Amino acid sequence: GPVMIIWFLTLGVMGLMHISDDPGIVHAINPIFAVQFLLTHGMIGLVILGAVFLAVTGGEALYADLGHFGRKPIQAAWFYFVLPCLLLNYFGQGALVLAHPEAIENPFYRMVPESVLVPLICLATAATVIASQAVITGAFSLVRQAIQLGLLPRFEVRYTSETHAGQIYLPRVNMMLLIGVLLLVGLFRTSSNLASAYGIAVSTTMVCDGLMCFVVIWKLWNWRAATAAALIVPLVIVDLTFLTANLLKLLQGAWVPVLFGILMAGLVWTWRRGTVILINKTRRTEVPLADLIKSLEKRPPHIVKGTAIFLTSDPAYVPTALLHNLKHNKVLHEHNVILTIHTAETPRVDVADRVRMEKISDKFSTVRLTFGFMESPNVPKALAIARKLGWQFDIMSTSFFVSRRSLKPSAQSGMPLWQDHLFIAMSRSANDATDYFQIPTGRVVEVGTQVTI
Repeated sequence: GPVMIIWFLTLGVMGLMHISDDPGIVHAINPIFAVQFLLTHGMIGLVILGAVFLAVTGGEALYADLGHFGRKPIQAAWFYFVLPCLLLNYFGQGALVLAHPEAIENPFYRMVPESVLVPLICLATAATVIASQAVITGAFSLVRQAIQLGLLPRFEVRYTSETHAGQIYLPRVNMMLLIGVLLLVGLFRTSSNLASAYGIAVSTTMVCDGLMCFVVIWKLWNWRAATAAALIVPLVIVDLTFLTANLLKLLQGAWVPVLFGILMAGLVWTWRRGTVILINKTRRTEVPLADLIKSLEKRPPHIVKGTAIFLTSDPAYVPTALLHNLKHNKVLHEHNVILTIHTAETPRVDVADRVRMEKISDKFSTVRLTFGFMESPNVPKALAIARKLGWQFDIMSTSFFVSRRSLKPSAQSGMPLWQDHLFIAMSRSANDATDYFQIPTGRVVEVGTQVTI
């Protein structure tokens, strides 16, 4: 925080020092000049638009942290501090170039005397490192939310703070970022070359945000479609103009984020498609829980003391681990809990809505735990809430039964063979459910099954 405050203050002071070189630069705040330039210069105007878009990139990070800071602090920081400092700096650079055309080679560093050049470079480097940290933590948050929403397999999540649940570290994502950065540096060599790749991702994101915002305003806020369109369409047109300008740089390096986006979409599509096929395939062999309870009442197996918790995705059907426990061990616990973990479409869930319990027979109960997609699913802590609701159990004398599937490719899976192998590889790379849900490892019993997909 303090470093970034010093950075933006420095930017503002640097610009303020040079506006006097050509005071007419302040007329650039009028957007009419930009519109006239685009209309009169044709393709050149579009190319220029793709270049100046780099001044806009980074703005999307403002609302990316909306969940951490809230709307008012972000608005205040932007309008009262960051935006004025940036405008002053850009005005100063423009005035410097108009007065001294030779400064076009490096207008930013030409704004200061050589005696303060080294401290400015150090400050710029520190600001760059801090900005990169924001990108890294943002990647961690996005991946965790994607995992919670079932878009990606479970990755290892390490929590680095006892007081802030949002402070997390994902080792695998961190390694992927490192490899990606090294590849980009080796591929593009210079920041000017990399500038061609930077912009198309942000402009595409802005177009998608505009379209999704229209859906939210229309469907969730219940505005009339025409009213929502009147608000959003002008913004989308501006975003599409920027996107078109950035597409001109496709062969100069913009293909890199496009390729990365295609690869990520392919991974998400494969995981979602494979998960649905796997659920449908196992559903055909599953037994309804109500039928099993009736069967056990007629032919009761040997009853052992204690509580068994069976993790499953659908409480209406018998978990695979329960079936195998009855089949091979021929025993049933005194108390059996069918536990499902649900991810809500909201960032967080109130504690009052965390646990839902239902007793379906003398020996069987169902428990549904709900977490927001930004929350860390901690089963023991959630079950502690269930104790307050009257469920008497000791977690250290309770056994958790988890099914572990061994997947094999099949020609009749519904997916191409390459996608089968990709899904299986993603499944094998997934973090263990025991660790992900923070269940005590000493209380877990894993039951393995083999499934063709």
